[in-house]
Amino acid sequence: MEDTLYYSTNSSGDFVYPIKKESTILLVVDMQNEFVLDDFGDAAKFKEEGTYAQWIPFYERINQIVIPNNQKLLSVFRKEDMLVSYARIASFRTDGRDRSPVQRRPGWNNILLPKSTYGSQIIDALKPMEEDIVVEKSTDSVVNGTAYVQLLNNLQVKTVIVTGVVTDQCVATSVRDLADRGFNVIVAEDACAGATMDVHEAELKIMNHIYCDVMSTAEIEKLVGELNE
Repeated sequence: MEDTLYYSTNSSGDFVYPIKKESTILLVVDMQNEFVLDDFGDAAKFKEEGTYAQWIPFYERINQIVIPNNQKLLSVFRKEDMLVSYARIASFRTDGRDRSPVQRRPGWNNILLPKSTYGSQIIDALKPMEEDIVVEKSTDSVVNGTAYVQLLNNLQVKTVIVTGVVTDQCVATSVRDLADRGFNVIVAEDACAGATMDVHEAELKIMNHIYCDVMSTAEIEKLVGELNE
């Protein structure tokens, strides 16, 4: 354990697991044009329906907090040559027949984003680089229906730091599934967003110290700095 520089702690402050540079990966969840841009996709639909006003706090948080903090984490990971990955909702068929039932269900979660469409792409502000891992999912969880866990095992990853949208859906299901598969999970609370702050904060409170450790971007930056001292 001499090369271990940091241990996550549980709610009692006890040391739980070691975190190391070479076995840690960043996972950016669903930061796609459809969901994140305030002049396209969901936002455009809300404006057409006349319901955009209630979504203004969400898009303000995305633009002012979530995107900048994702950029900070991506910059740190790339500077230190650490692993970076993305998950995006993207169906292989244009008719969406390959989608999971939950993503075909009428209502809020009825999502059809063929993989080649503009809406399915990661936003330019967080654009993946050539060496980054990008997995396409037709499910809420990055674990189900993708080879993500196999890739992490091949890379000998032990710790996954998660960001993205939305906190209580694709982020939370991914966190829980990764934890169940034996990974140590950290959620960057200020690099995520839920439909409302109440939902966002409630979900993080439920998951913290059970499925993950909830930390701020600044705390994670400090952690990565300690890993590389």
